Amino acid sequence: MDLTFTPAQQALRAEVREWLAANVPGRLPSMDTEEGFALHREWEAKLAAARLSVISWPEEFGGRGADIVDWLVFEEEYWASGAPGRVSQNGIFLLAPTILAYGTSEQKARFLPKMARGEEIWAQAWSEPEAGSDLASLRATATRADGGWRLNGQKTWSSRAVFAHWGFGLFRSDPESQRHHGLTYYLFPLDAPGVTVRPIAQLDGEAGFAEIFFDDVFVPDDQVLGEIGKGWPVAMATTSSERGLTLRSPGRFLAVADRLLALAKDSADRTLQDAAVQAWLDADAYRLHTWAAVARLQEGVELGPSSSLMKVFWSELDLRLHEIALDLRGPDAALADPWLDGFLFALAGPIYAGTNEIQRNIIAERVLGMPR
Repeated sequence: MDLTFTPAQQALRAEVREWLAANVPGRLPSMDTEEGFALHREWEAKLAAARLSVISWPEEFGGRGADIVDWLVFEEEYWASGAPGRVSQNGIFLLAPTILAYGTSEQKARFLPKMARGEEIWAQAWSEPEAGSDLASLRATATRADGGWRLNGQKTWSSRAVFAHWGFGLFRSDPESQRHHGLTYYLFPLDAPGVTVRPIAQLDGEAGFAEIFFDDVFVPDDQVLGEIGKGWPVAMATTSSERGLTLRSPGRFLAVADRLLALAKDSADRTLQDAAVQAWLDADAYRLHTWAAVARLQEGVELGPSSSLMKVFWSELDLRLHEIALDLRGPDAALADPWLDGFLFALAGPIYAGTNEIQRNIIAERVLGMPR
């Protein structure tokens, strides 16, 4: 693992830092509101115009063809600048790597450029009322139709679905199949006939999630991602992105840890100061672990189940960073406090992308080789 940056990487860092300093807006309304959603999409378009929205993508789709090291450099500068959260994250961080790996040339050309510009925002439609972390137990079905498929069933806890334009998810296309077999990965517009989106209010009253109901929704064959009946490996590629590098880069937590240290600096509570320092060290440890993972990826080694280690660590770190901050803020933590907003979001971290209990089972069985 070599942490010496090349002149080109240093030049990229300087370019990104300068552009962000000149362009980052003030604090935007929550992306889970109609106004905030629209303003975050405008920000995505501005990033794309500077070719900073998806720098690791091929140039033909709006990227720069940058490697993963360049992307991590960008992420460090992005989050350090206080830039807004990425309303397009389900698309650019989760679905896009899967499309690049499994999609047809037509699917890449159709979906990726609009995704990069924030013109089309994607919702993740995986969990069901009876299939949460155990995704293989899903019941939503896909039935063959002339020129495509008919989707029926229900998805829930679908991120961004209230305002999003498209969704992606698994459906059982073989009625005789069980568990991981006979599943197919579909892409579908959320305004298609037969689709009903019902908002789910969060603790803050905003609808960051939704239920999606499918009533004989037609999806043409060209909106199938990967092979028919072999959607599980495609979905696992998405979960690897969700749990590993792309969804939660170290830069995100380092920026929070830096702000936490600044908050703790003038505190009279030595215990909380020590906790803040330890949390910063943990954020830096995650950074170093990520660079080690990048070194393995560059050698052709896949992350595989080790991405579950990363997911458990960053989700619990995020929660701890915000808990310490709220303890430091004490009674001064108003309802509109950014630390409180961050804490409420961090509460979901050990749940989404597969609960941490499930991740610990994966780590025990597939990383440590322990018996079931």
